[in-house]
Amino acid sequence: MPTLTSQKQLEAFNRAKGFVTLYGLLAGIVVATVVDRAARHQVVPGFLWGRSCTVLVTSLVAYWLLTRAARGARWAYVRIRVISIVMPIAIIGVDLIPGLCPGWFAAMQAVCALAMVPVAVVVNGPDLRAGFAR
Repeated sequence: MPTLTSQKQLEAFNRAKGFVTLYGLLAGIVVATVVDRAARHQVVPGFLWGRSCTVLVTSLVAYWLLTRAARGARWAYVRIRVISIVMPIAIIGVDLIPGLCPGWFAAMQAVCALAMVPVAVVVNGPDLRAGFAR
């Protein structure tokens, strides 16, 4: 297991964790909005419940992977590299399917997904890649 001793690498992981925390907070706001709408007896399809809760859970998984990667776990680093690229594309891609979810939900999910873009930039950057080179 590689040892990450570079201050640049530790700072990069901390930046990525900050953006994942933002992603999680935004995902929590989406869940809270879904709960609020349901509490006010508005129609909230099961898809919105499942989707919003799944995105919230992915924020916890992403944070956990970053924590493990920052401790030198290459397997976690490889996974967060892939996930940080795939998640925003998948979230926004599904939201673009006409009629699948209401506009307010799609907009909130898109903002949430955009918080992962800087994570992808940081974890795929040269400082961290160098720490996990084979």
